Amino acid sequence: MFAPLHHLFGSVVKGGNLRITDATGRPYEFGDGTGPPSAVRIKDRRTEISIALNPRLALGEAYIDGRLIVEAGDLYHFLDILLRGAEHNPVPAWVDWLDKLYVLFRRFDEFNPVARARRNAAHHYDIETEVYKYFLDSDWQYSCAYFETPDAGLEEAQRAKKRHLAAKLLVRPGDKVLDIGCGWGGLAIYLAEVSDAEVSGITLSQNQLKIARKRAQNTQKPDRLSFRLEDYRNTQGRYDKIVSVGMFEHVGPAHYKSYFERVRDLLSDDGIAVIHSIGRFDGPYPTNPFIKKYIFPGGSVPALSEVLPFIEASGLKICDVEILRLHYAKTLRHWRRRFNRRWDEASELKGENFCRLWEFYLAGFEASFKYQGLMVFQLQLAQRQSAVPLTRDYMLDEKRMLAQAENAGYQPEFQLPGETLKKTG
Repeated sequence: MFAPLHHLFGSVVKGGNLRITDATGRPYEFGDGTGPPSAVRIKDRRTEISIALNPRLALGEAYIDGRLIVEAGDLYHFLDILLRGAEHNPVPAWVDWLDKLYVLFRRFDEFNPVARARRNAAHHYDIETEVYKYFLDSDWQYSCAYFETPDAGLEEAQRAKKRHLAAKLLVRPGDKVLDIGCGWGGLAIYLAEVSDAEVSGITLSQNQLKIARKRAQNTQKPDRLSFRLEDYRNTQGRYDKIVSVGMFEHVGPAHYKSYFERVRDLLSDDGIAVIHSIGRFDGPYPTNPFIKKYIFPGGSVPALSEVLPFIEASGLKICDVEILRLHYAKTLRHWRRRFNRRWDEASELKGENFCRLWEFYLAGFEASFKYQGLMVFQLQLAQRQSAVPLTRDYMLDEKRMLAQAENAGYQPEFQLPGETLKKTG
């Protein structure tokens, strides 16, 4: 085995039961031999070198191309051993130096003016829509679910997420709501049907826009919903409530000032905004190079220390901060298992390499939320302190009312182009 690669695995993997077979066919054991075995094989010397020199990028690329083959256990178990070890053990100096180089280029990589932001969104969201059908819930919520109980299923947890956000927003009938980064429209439809709000959703994805509009036509209250292809920087008007879920990760540090100033200008004097985003426990850090190159170009996972100064400077009041710790790891586990069950369908649509890419993304993100300092934060913002009650008790009352309204007839359903969808109710 290439000596630096052996040093890399030996430095990081102190626990678990890992066997790596090198390009010559010789096996090497790492860890303390505990737990179920994981075994991988590296097909050629060049792959050994590339993984040793740039493991955060090259490991995923080798798996996608079939140059790294899992022979015992599965991909997630292999990554779990690696990232669990990296949580407590230092990487070799050259890997640390490479990370510092990524830091130098971070601001350029995560700079997202309007045109670039639209191209970045299209890269991920304007692929064949059927791909998302293979792993998301029936409402296609593509963000962290909220697991109120340990054994909650994905459908239940995603509905609980929408209920949790609506409770923090204190949405009332007739409220004008802006959903920044509305996805396929699921949260907007929930707020229109369950809370009887007037909801405008904006997105940079042509595919999401087309489907969200079609879904709106099949709801109980189509007149309460509108969707636009629009960058938040171009949005006009005033809104009683603003919500953004899973979009802030695409803003980038260079634009945090303008983002929160825009939220401030769009929010009514007594309005409430809730921003839901992936975040970091351990301070600012560049986006993982594999995620940046293959999944979310231009993406940036913020630390709260980066974000809060811009909120303070905007004049908005931070009324509540909540950290969802392992909820996204549980969400990603559901997604990964669902995707793997429908691997053959996905492969027929997009090919084996795409499936391995998607599996690496889902498995790697799941392990990262367990061991690499990732979490989700929800920020409740307002123009005035008096916009929300003094204690959090109101959220429980709001959730009870929302649950009753859901039971009165709201049923999330997703429609692909060309499919027939019966109206709910």
